[in-house]
Amino acid sequence: MAKPILLSWSGGKDSAWALHLLRADPAYEVVALLTTVNQEFHRVAMHGFREELLDAQAEALGIPVWKIPLPWPCSNEVYEGLMSEACAHAVHEGIQGIAFGDLFLEDIRAYRVARLAGTGLEPIFPCWLLPTDQLARDMIAAGFRPHLTCVDPRKLDKSFAGRTFDTSLLADLPENVDPCGERGEFHTFVSAGPVFSGSIEISRGEVVERDGFVYADLLLESPIEDAPATRA
Repeated sequence: MAKPILLSWSGGKDSAWALHLLRADPAYEVVALLTTVNQEFHRVAMHGFREELLDAQAEALGIPVWKIPLPWPCSNEVYEGLMSEACAHAVHEGIQGIAFGDLFLEDIRAYRVARLAGTGLEPIFPCWLLPTDQLARDMIAAGFRPHLTCVDPRKLDKSFAGRTFDTSLLADLPENVDPCGERGEFHTFVSAGPVFSGSIEISRGEVVERDGFVYADLLLESPIEDAPATRA
């Protein structure tokens, strides 16, 4: 029997790749996505894209999304309290683990393991230690279409905000920037890929600087388009 699990879902490429791997693993069944949403601005936390785009992803994935509404501003104490409530609810629903798309940051992994200790939920890291240069190319080759929604201008030029994550972008990244942005250089929204039933049509809105980060607003253009019949 496959273990029913949650997937920590940012809407970006790493969580999408985690789902891609988990769907190929008979040991697990992703029964819901877990996403933090800034309730003041109705946007996905950190990645900064609109809540309606999150809903479009969940529809295209065929997986319900559990939204954790975060106040703004939100202290770490409040955040951890809300996450603890979500974990307790998951256990009550018979869920046995939470998967994360983390790649190599040991402190983040250790934090997640520590917070889940004693909850009855298994921490799962399907993407752990995958080489990020190869992973970035594999994501693109597999048909994923991420877009940079948030850029840290201290690490990457703000002109990258709103660009599509493709081979051209990889070629333009400075050598000191991780190809997957794992050190917080950038965050993404995925509009298409093999885990989706169809593509999410978007357009780029304004680019703004807020709280030290540069955000490219993505706008939902139309209902989800069905994927070609030949697509995996």
